[in-house]
This record gives sequence, C-alpha cells and structure tokens, in this order.
Amino acid sequence: MDNLTHSLAGWALGQAGLKTKTRKGLAALILAANMPDIDVFFGHSCWDPLATHRGVTHSLVGGFIVMPPVLAGLLWLLDRWQVRRGAVFESRLPMHFGWLVALCYIGTVTHPLLDLQTTYAIQLFSPFTDRWFHTESLFIIDVWIWIVLGLAIWLSRRRERARGDWHFPARAGLTLVVAYIGANLVLTAQAERQLARTLGYRPERVFAGLEPFRFWKRGLVWRQDGGIADAAWTPFGGLGPVSPSYPDNMGDPLVRRAAFSTDALRRFMHWSVMPVAVVERRACSARVTFSDARFGTARLLGKEIRNPFHHVAVVPVDGPGCGKRKE
Repeated sequence: MDNLTHSLAGWALGQAGLKTKTRKGLAALILAANMPDIDVFFGHSCWDPLATHRGVTHSLVGGFIVMPPVLAGLLWLLDRWQVRRGAVFESRLPMHFGWLVALCYIGTVTHPLLDLQTTYAIQLFSPFTDRWFHTESLFIIDVWIWIVLGLAIWLSRRRERARGDWHFPARAGLTLVVAYIGANLVLTAQAERQLARTLGYRPERVFAGLEPFRFWKRGLVWRQDGGIADAAWTPFGGLGPVSPSYPDNMGDPLVRRAAFSTDALRRFMHWSVMPVAVVERRACSARVTFSDARFGTARLLGKEIRNPFHHVAVVPVDGPGCGKRKE
C-alpha cells in the first residue's frame, strides 16, 4: 500500500483513543505504520526496491520484532531532549515508555497486514523463508480507504475540538475498512473458485488483481504447465472469456542464462513470482525481455511486454561468423 494509506491507518488508530495512552502516542502510531518502508532507502532506484522491498523489514519475524523498540527508543530520547529544553506539550499527557513501545508495535503490524492484501505480496516470515504471501483484497492505492479513513479522522478531530465523543468516528471508519477488506476477500475467493470450475483444475499459481476504483472487478492471471493466461471477472457478469495460453519461456536455456546475467535481473528474478520472457534472436546474440505477468498488460504483444516491470538482457549466442562464446 502507499504511505498515505499507512499514515491514515496509524492516525485513525490514534483518533480511536490510542493516542491518549502516552505522550508521543500519535507520532508513534503514524511513524510505526510507515517504518517498514525504510528498506526503499537502501541505495536502490525507483523500481529496484521491488527486489528487496517487502522483505525482512515487512516480516512478522524480522521487522516486527526489531523495529518497534528502536522507534520507541528514538521517540523517548526526543521527548527527554524536549523536556530538558523546557518544552510545554499541548496534550498535557505524561510519558509512559511501556505504552510507547506497545503503540509502536501496533502501528508496525498494520503495515505488513495492509501490504499482504495486494498482488505485490510480502515475505511474511523473512528471513527464515523467502516465500511470498498475498491475499488480493486491495489495490496498491485504494481511494476508498483514503475517503473512509480521511473522513473518519476529520470528523474525529472536529468532535475532539468541540469536546464531544471523538473516538466514535475513527472507530467506525476502522470498522468499515476491515469490513471492506473482508468483502473483497470474499469476492477474490469467488473469482478463483469460478476460474477453477471453468478450467476444470486449480492453476499452479493464480493472482486476482483489483482496479483502482471498481474494487469489485478482478483481473485474473494464472500459470499452468509453463503457460500464462488471463481473464476478467465481476460478481455481476461472472468470468469473461479466457485468453489463449502463451508460453512464459522460462524453461528456455537461453532465457535461464539471461535471467542471471546481471545484478538487476538477479534481483528481479528473486522478487518476481510470475516471470515471463520474450526472446528476439539475432545473428550472434539474443535480446531477452523479462516481465511479471501480474502487472500491466498480461498478454504479450508481438515481441514486447508493455508494462513498466521489465528488464532487458542481451546475451551472445554461437553461430557462423560469431566466434566462440566465452562462458
């Protein structure tokens, strides 16, 4: 999920009453809700973090155990520094370090639980396993969550200033979001069941992508026996036409050699759970374009994969007049 959604989740929890547990409570919730994304600053470009992003910092084992106490300690040190400088705190709350740690844990756990709902998936038990987990109940940027939590926080803040019951709007907003995620999980399960009935088998791997606004629609893409196919599904019209299966080419020795020819491709292959490749053979080389069938246009258009999740490798091949290829 995007960082606005994570921030709204932490803020809504604070407005639901948790921010009154200790000074710096709201800051702990919001910062902790974003803290697992610290991995994007580990020297990578815009797309490269996908190779490591949502790994150990997003796991319930690594990130959840390590990061909350660190954040709590930093906030406590900041508070001590402000106290020594004679700061006056508007909340007039005392500092309770135990509650500060607890709120950091609560904020942090919302992050992997939200990211788990998308097709991007997370390594929930990293570093002990690099398996990716996903449930597909939310689009990566969900405007409906923005609207619900944003409105809930606004109403809560307004009531708080008027000294009314300001907990209720935030709690109602959080309840609606949980119900919304649950309903989307049911829709995804229905889509995958209907796909299995139509195909007569359950695919080796299937993803059900959501749309930004029409959350009830699912774009199904699946792999079976080295082939990729896709179809659209809605609860109103059922499963649409199933596309012809096209080869992912991942069994081609040339593709396998190209897949690990550069550091960028090795990171991509570590991250991608549904890689596909297009091979363009030339006289003494081959151009191999890699992508992930989950994103963009899942179908191959000619010899080009038209979505931004792609990497290209040019590898030498043996042939007349090419000379001997060096291993």
